[in-house]
Amino acid sequence: MSQDDLIKTNPESTEATNNEGPLNFIHQAIDEDLREGQRSYGETIHTRFPPEPNGYLHIGHAKALNINFSTAEKYSGLCNLRMDDTNPVKEDEEFVQSIQEDIHWLGYDWGDRFYHASDYFPDMYRFALELIEKGLAYVDEQSPDEIREGRGTLTEPGVNSPYRERPIAESRQLFEKMRAGEVEDGAMVLRAKIDMASGNMNMRDPVIYRVLHRSHHRCGDAWPIYPMYDFAHPIEDAMEGISHSLCSLEFEDHRPLYDWVIEHCSVPYKPRQIEFARLGMNYTVMSKRKLRALVEEGLVEGWDDPRMPTLRGLRRRGYTPEAIRNFLERIGVSKVPNVVDYSFLEYCLREDLNAKAKRVMAVLRPLELEIVNYPEGEIEYFDADNNPEDASAGTRKIAFGRHLWIEEEDFMEEPFRKYFRLFPGNEVRLKHAYIIRCISCEKDSNGRVTKVLAEYDPQTRGGSTPDGRKVKSTIHFVEMNSAIEAEVRLYDKLFAVEDPDAAEDYHSVLNPESLEIIENAKLESSLAEAKPSEPFQFIRMGYFSLDSKQSQSDKLVFNRSVGLRDSFKKEMQKQGK
Repeated sequence: MSQDDLIKTNPESTEATNNEGPLNFIHQAIDEDLREGQRSYGETIHTRFPPEPNGYLHIGHAKALNINFSTAEKYSGLCNLRMDDTNPVKEDEEFVQSIQEDIHWLGYDWGDRFYHASDYFPDMYRFALELIEKGLAYVDEQSPDEIREGRGTLTEPGVNSPYRERPIAESRQLFEKMRAGEVEDGAMVLRAKIDMASGNMNMRDPVIYRVLHRSHHRCGDAWPIYPMYDFAHPIEDAMEGISHSLCSLEFEDHRPLYDWVIEHCSVPYKPRQIEFARLGMNYTVMSKRKLRALVEEGLVEGWDDPRMPTLRGLRRRGYTPEAIRNFLERIGVSKVPNVVDYSFLEYCLREDLNAKAKRVMAVLRPLELEIVNYPEGEIEYFDADNNPEDASAGTRKIAFGRHLWIEEEDFMEEPFRKYFRLFPGNEVRLKHAYIIRCISCEKDSNGRVTKVLAEYDPQTRGGSTPDGRKVKSTIHFVEMNSAIEAEVRLYDKLFAVEDPDAAEDYHSVLNPESLEIIENAKLESSLAEAKPSEPFQFIRMGYFSLDSKQSQSDKLVFNRSVGLRDSFKKEMQKQGK
């Protein structure tokens, strides 16, 4: 499968081009607005990213913020960061801080344009009163169930509330009582008066304010009433001078209400809402509710568990902001929902790390190798490129001696067909060092191989073959006396099925092999100086980085960010080994 096949693109994402590259449908709409010159924002393109501070950002949020920030950048405009803190039930300042840090980590900046929806609570209250005075809003005393039943169905119109024609003065008085904290939760709501027979359920006199005696993380107990998102969001956009409110596709049916609020409230600007498809990715979930459940049920280590699709988790696993941004740019912007293969995200990371990761040797499942004809106690060193892709990365010294560690899988006493690594009588090249020939092995009482014995050819220093003989395999090693020990964590997909959202119980589709912990791996000594987020390629093993949370000076912990293509493993599986 090609990498293009891993992205289910839609033609709308690349309908036209200009000198700056592809134009997606959002850019085309903006260009059209600019040509018409009739928008209230003038020539400045102004977007915003409005996350709700009730959790950590995930890769789906990254798509939304990339669209908003990159669109503003394309048009030399502005992009605000705004916390959508209209629901105090699960919001917390911890999430506010994490959202800011994650956006900065990705390389975006909002300058001095950092806002909260709660900044506009006085304005929203004022506009709600304005709607009441215009006869476009009323206080409804029906129960939530009665309101729900009265809205009708997709095939049947709604029924007018018995309070729909309540006098304006009475609605205003009751709404002021709600504001004063004199009304109990659920006793009253403020509803917009629109059309109970509308084919769009969102326009059937939607609730725009509810009573909620909950302390707000910024406002304390100042507000016993809170606006609903569909009423608050257009007002926030308008008060900030947003030109284009770029939202995910689930808000398309809400757009008529967005426009209605803008039209009937005396706001200073008239933004335009445009919707795009959310990021869909197999083998994962994007629901914040489900991610929160994974954390609260202890099924993952936390929001920053490296198996989570959160930016915190991806960062801890070793993902780079460049890889994520490249991924987001390459999947494009579509109006039609699609699903991206998880392996394409891994491909983008592998591509980025290949160019910047330092190459080192690490043995994850160590097996002792003794070079029987090499002098005991003697150590020599070989020069090795830190990164063959980058000449400026320099070189390092690789220690070599009589006693080495190699991978268990690099030796087989009875090899299968096409196995070219160590077995009695076979030659392999030790990377950067010499060619060796296996002569035998030692076993414990259970028949388990504990040591491999080999001879080296002194004429093959650096792995050369002056006599021109063919050596079909190269394996890596770590010199025993200079090796350092570390814990290595091998991560895989958190879910075992492509569409975990389709499962009745997500517990049943969790991948039991999503984490393998390897104790006492043997690493090249240079890794003792590793820094968190510094990428390494463990030769033949994959890309790794030091765990920023669990690693200590006396116990190093490395996470596998992404593996390498492993044709050997495929051959093993093919032959049933």
